[in-house]
Amino acid sequence: MAAMAFSFFSNALISSPSSSDSIPIFPDLVYEYRITELNRLTPIELDYNEQVKRFIEVYTVEQREHLANIAGKANRYFPMIEQKLDKYGLPHELKYLAVVESGLDPFAVSNSGAVGLWQFKLNTSRMFDLTVNSYIDERRDPYKSTEAACKYLRYLYRIHDNWQLALAAYNGGPGVVRKALARSNEQQSFWELHSHFPPQTKSYVPAFIAVNYAMHYLEEHKITPKKMNHPYTNLDTIKLNYAVSFQHIADKTDISLTTLKELNPIYRRDFIPNMNRKAVLTLPEDKILSFLKNEESIYQASKANGSVSDKKIGSPAGKENKKKITHVVKKGEYFHKIAMRYNCTIENIREWNNLPDNSLQVGQELDIWVNPEYSEQIEEEKLGDREKTEADTAKRVVYYTVEEGDTIWSIADKFNCESVAKLIEVNNIQDEADIKPGERIKIYLDH
Repeated sequence: MAAMAFSFFSNALISSPSSSDSIPIFPDLVYEYRITELNRLTPIELDYNEQVKRFIEVYTVEQREHLANIAGKANRYFPMIEQKLDKYGLPHELKYLAVVESGLDPFAVSNSGAVGLWQFKLNTSRMFDLTVNSYIDERRDPYKSTEAACKYLRYLYRIHDNWQLALAAYNGGPGVVRKALARSNEQQSFWELHSHFPPQTKSYVPAFIAVNYAMHYLEEHKITPKKMNHPYTNLDTIKLNYAVSFQHIADKTDISLTTLKELNPIYRRDFIPNMNRKAVLTLPEDKILSFLKNEESIYQASKANGSVSDKKIGSPAGKENKKKITHVVKKGEYFHKIAMRYNCTIENIREWNNLPDNSLQVGQELDIWVNPEYSEQIEEEKLGDREKTEADTAKRVVYYTVEEGDTIWSIADKFNCESVAKLIEVNNIQDEADIKPGERIKIYLDH
């Protein structure tokens, strides 16, 4: 954020043409007193200094309208975020981190490709089992991404036992904080490490403190939250087991397409796919009855249009003019994933293989019928899979003895593991909190 010059007045006001439009600016002593009072209410250390003051100016003067919009969105997201933070025993003030990260916008995308309220990148989302594909992006799911953020923040705090450093690590990554500590003779204060952080991380904690202040003192700064439609308490969910477009729902009910998009950011193409589990549709509470009354017609419209039939993904049900290939079920695969890969439907696969239900076994062979031109692409993909398998077998295995204070997350970070979930799977860990000092952990390393 670029620095800008400000004029401060002893009467603590920037005057505009009308006194009613005056923007309050307070002396340092007022800011310091208020932040000191806030500091008494949280285990996260809230300091006041020039960096924090600068961000207070940004939020309460330069970006007043933006802050008013954020304050309105807080009515939708903060109650849910507070519940998740409480579940994990985390300070409720961490909800303000979502303001710093995304401005409480689940559709937010950074220049580096981070997405959602909590700004997860693709590789980080995989660590927390957030699904990202052509139809779904769970980084944009306020509920699931908040759950992931809570797990990550809890892990970072366990490493540093210092909330300001945990926040710095959330922004820059654990490696950034680790390097700063190494360069500064292991000083443990964010402000003592300040000069060793990259610019974005230097600004992160001051911005968090400033948001904490600004959201508590909106009225004193004459900032009125913008009214937000559909607050958290007025929302409800329905589970669907069929594919449907938002347009079909909008056409058959009195729910606008804009509202459907706004309340269901997880669906990337305004379309709810037919998944291996029931899909969640969020609606205003007062529209639930309207949806239920029209659900059958919505389903029929979707079916007629191909959303719940073979037409949806462009594959006739028959075998005519197609080539048979054999697919061997791998661990973690399920019907929908296989159907999506081969441009067919679950019903096709069950019919082709005389399967009574949706149960699959690892190693099970399935007959799949594909267009001849597509079979060549499948063969290339199989070749790529074989090469990947050969590369995996070339990985070096090491065993690490768990030390006091280690967590599965810190071990994964120490060895640059590409997936925490893989580390848990390889070692058959039932509960990440159960690993104990002296236990040996198997780790795969690239040569």
